[in-house]
Amino acid sequence: MQLTSLVVAALLSVAQGKAFLLFRLPSPGVSPPNSLTNIRYPGTAVNVHVVAVGKNPMNNQTGIKFYPEKLTAKAGDMVQFQFHAGNHTVTQSNFDRPCVPLSTSNSSAVGVYSSFQPAAASAAKGMIPVFTMMVNDTKPIWLFCSQGPHCQKGMVMVINENTQANASRSLDNYKKLAASAEQGNIEIPGGGSGNGGGNGNNGGNGGSGNNGGGGSNTTPGGVGASPTGTQSPSTSAPITAGASPSFHVSTTLLLIGAAFMLL
Repeated sequence: MQLTSLVVAALLSVAQGKAFLLFRLPSPGVSPPNSLTNIRYPGTAVNVHVVAVGKNPMNNQTGIKFYPEKLTAKAGDMVQFQFHAGNHTVTQSNFDRPCVPLSTSNSSAVGVYSSFQPAAASAAKGMIPVFTMMVNDTKPIWLFCSQGPHCQKGMVMVINENTQANASRSLDNYKKLAASAEQGNIEIPGGGSGNGGGNGNNGGNGGSGNNGGGGSNTTPGGVGASPTGTQSPSTSAPITAGASPSFHVSTTLLLIGAAFMLL
């Protein structure tokens, strides 16, 4: 693999239950990844699904949208959110209250929350901020952007939609509910971020846990009784042509292995 034009980004923020990464942008003439989902590195056991936030890397068109808006992931898969444009979040809700953080709907739950990611500041340094979570089971995870009216304008997505279990709980219906939801920037109670969770009625509620304070990059996430998604440790890596980095999250020692993959 030709890596002479790639430099590992200097930012490293490792915290229990939370992941923030900065990727060095490819050099001029290097194309973005050819596929947004199901990217796997040889020799690793982790399947990574990439979601572009704010811009479609296939045509470089910006938009208030996740690309893709719907994906199917297995337990143990990683979902990697790459913030290409704008100032967006990845925030979990339940199906019945879109545009409302899960921890607001249920004070004992700690949902997925990336915090606001102003992409322009990172792009000026040739980097892309990335937020990564692991899927623990196949229950639906309902996600939205909590920036202003973005959720109401349709910036929502779902991991593991299951209309066979409940035909009414579809992404289209989630969008319809979001369109009439209360608008405005929504703060996460406690300022922390934790695990996503699912419940038996397909609503995507989260398990209980401890809120972190202040929304810092070292906020620990709570672990629920039936977690659906957990946020992983982080590292820094370059974006390469035709591929995106993948991460093994069982131990921090494997972060070292990830570095060797780039050599």
